[in-house]
Amino acid sequence: MPRLFTALEIPRDAALSLSLLRGGLPGARWIDVENYHLTLRFIGDVQGHVADEIANALDRVHRPSFSLTLSGVGAFGQKKPHAVWAGASSSPDLAALQAEIERICQRLGIPADPRRFMPHVTLARLRNSSPLDVAQYLSARGNFSTLPFRIGRFVLMSSRDSVGGGPYIVEEAWPLSGVDTRAASRVASTSDASRIMR
Repeated sequence: MPRLFTALEIPRDAALSLSLLRGGLPGARWIDVENYHLTLRFIGDVQGHVADEIANALDRVHRPSFSLTLSGVGAFGQKKPHAVWAGASSSPDLAALQAEIERICQRLGIPADPRRFMPHVTLARLRNSSPLDVAQYLSARGNFSTLPFRIGRFVLMSSRDSVGGGPYIVEEAWPLSGVDTRAASRVASTSDASRIMR
């Protein structure tokens, strides 16, 4: 059964910047560049009819497209680090989109995520990496930042159970509206193109 989550895709230029953070950390299993994403809401393993209900409810999300910057790096698990990540700069639009998706999931009976939303892109999963090695890795890359990029859609992704995450499949995509009509039509045309390519 696929494991579902909503996410933002990372465009090529930003993914290239993230890929430069790979290496230099013993015990790290690096995420493939094509699998970089920013999780909005982890949903988990659900039956097919629940997945359809979620997709139908997400059709009603109407939010503006927005700009996002990835900056800074960190780790999950202080005494026993288990992942390193790149963070996202504070964004009211991102927070509002995530909160709306959270409300939709809870209305459909999906339990609330007990963890506070912390937007990030996972770079590597760690196995037996020492806290000291992780601290050195993070301090050497602390000034990491990408150029701002436009978020034109959010997606429902699935993953199969595998070591290290991925492969991830875009199951459905919802465009975010542009501020002007030209931007909106560009967003629509790129999401149509990606739907055809799948």
